[in-house]
Amino acid sequence: MAGNGKKGKKAGVGSSDTTGRLLHTKVKSARGRKYSSTLWLERQLNDPYVVEAKNRGLRSRAAFKLMQLDDKYKLLKPGDSVVDLGAAPGGWTQVAIDRVGSLKGKGQVLAVDILEMEPIAGAEVMQLDFTTEDADVRVKERLGGPVNAVISDMAAPTTGHRQTDHLRIVYMCELALDFAVDVLAPGGVFIAKVLKGGTENELLDLMKRNFSVVRHAKPEASRPDSREAYVIATGFKS
Repeated sequence: MAGNGKKGKKAGVGSSDTTGRLLHTKVKSARGRKYSSTLWLERQLNDPYVVEAKNRGLRSRAAFKLMQLDDKYKLLKPGDSVVDLGAAPGGWTQVAIDRVGSLKGKGQVLAVDILEMEPIAGAEVMQLDFTTEDADVRVKERLGGPVNAVISDMAAPTTGHRQTDHLRIVYMCELALDFAVDVLAPGGVFIAKVLKGGTENELLDLMKRNFSVVRHAKPEASRPDSREAYVIATGFKS
């Protein structure tokens, strides 16, 4: 998969740059459509990452978030084995495939999600509710050994109640972290979605005990009005 081309050519899948500027599209309210739905549709049509993802054949605008995190912190390397939790529809999976070279036989990507996900060349897809009791065991069996990175964009449906939503996403992060500690090879990487304000102290302390460096980041592709951020832990110690 190509990186940035010469000026005037469309950037490849692996590049985090967007190209061009958009003219603002105004969406008229339609009979039967809620005002909130109209606003959502208008935002989608005027989001350069949505447009660029479609142009590049990426499955979601979220792909740019992982690209930007990886560009900045150099998290995924050719030949790495990666588990992508909360993978559907597959934007992060596509980036992982490109960065580790699994289409060229240099790495391995396992995509896991509760939702059915279309097959994707270069990755193995596993439909599974990761909150079920034996989910981690089933994924480990599929892996057959340690991995270099666990990346998680898992998030429970939002309720609109700030504290409830915070607890739900912390729980998803805890599940992903517990799994990562079990399967990561020494020096491994963990990435997970959190909400603005960072990670719970207890959870953060656990990461600091198991990783050399722990930081929070909000990629440019995260919408400015979104409370989402990502915790990035590198240098797994065990």
